Amino acid sequence: MAKRKPYGVVAYHVVVTLLTLLSVGLVILVLFNWGDRSLELTMINGLLIVFAVDYVIRLIGARDRKIFLIKSAFDLLGIIPLHPVFAFFRLGRLVRMIRYHHLFWRLRINSKWTRAYHQFIYKTGFIYLFSISVSIIVLSAFLFSLTEKQSLANSLWWAITTATTVGYGDETPHTAFGKIIASVLMVGGIGFIGLLTSTFSGFVADRSQQVVTQQEDHEQADLTQLLTKIDTLTAKVDHLQQQLDAAQRERHK
Repeated sequence: MAKRKPYGVVAYHVVVTLLTLLSVGLVILVLFNWGDRSLELTMINGLLIVFAVDYVIRLIGARDRKIFLIKSAFDLLGIIPLHPVFAFFRLGRLVRMIRYHHLFWRLRINSKWTRAYHQFIYKTGFIYLFSISVSIIVLSAFLFSLTEKQSLANSLWWAITTATTVGYGDETPHTAFGKIIASVLMVGGIGFIGLLTSTFSGFVADRSQQVVTQQEDHEQADLTQLLTKIDTLTAKVDHLQQQLDAAQRERHK
């Protein structure tokens, strides 16, 4: 049974949830050019400062900062000021708060998918590979922006297309340092993205094998149960036949 959480923690998490949903909503409005763009960007920047301060305070107050950095990797990605779209990473914090308050258990919702999510994110090491991959892409985009005099948005687009080997060619490095950055990104980024892909495909294959194995186990159990019933029925039929034979012998005497 889940313990009752302090009211201060509950209130804090409610505020964080509302601010997270607000920030994601504002980013969606900006991406689709709905509403007053300047006002929306101002609010997005203000929320970015709020989440950045919150992250620093939690980092300072953490008992084990190494564990905090690992578990809060998405929180760190959510305060990267390169592009407003990074606010979507803040949704990962909502998932942790849902698990912290056992909301699915309280709502009597089956938690099989939550266990699968936790197994995929943490036990496979996906969260660490993903964080490293994003860090490489973001750092490369920032350095590319400085050396090639490009906007952060264009630099981020270049870094993503380069790391994923798409390479549209609309943004290319022209300076020597920019080419060095591109080379490092090609080697490091492609390597980690390859590991991400293999981790995901391996997890899907393992889950599929587990499903097949469970089905085979159920079928084997059903077959064993059926054979047991057949043996029991056969024994009863033999017993009835013996009683019938004994009754017939008594009549002939």
